[in-house]
Amino acid sequence: MNAFLIAATALLVLLVLPGYVVVRERPIDALVGLEIVGTTVVLVLLCLAAGFHQSVYFNVPVVAALCVWTGGLIYLRFVGRFR
Repeated sequence: MNAFLIAATALLVLLVLPGYVVVRERPIDALVGLEIVGTTVVLVLLCLAAGFHQSVYFNVPVVAALCVWTGGLIYLRFVGRFR
């Protein structure tokens, strides 16, 4: 077990509070929590890719980062429409 795998585990534990915000708060506050969760998951994937020493695993966090960004914009668009 190396430092990257320990960091990935610690980051997964830190997802509890923003996850609570996503589930329980107003939609606009949930958007902030969703962006934090998405960014943290991308960091977890990067740590796992570095921890397992597999360069091909670095493609997944790049695609996930793009999906988090566009997903947040789409979510914001729908929240503004139905408000």
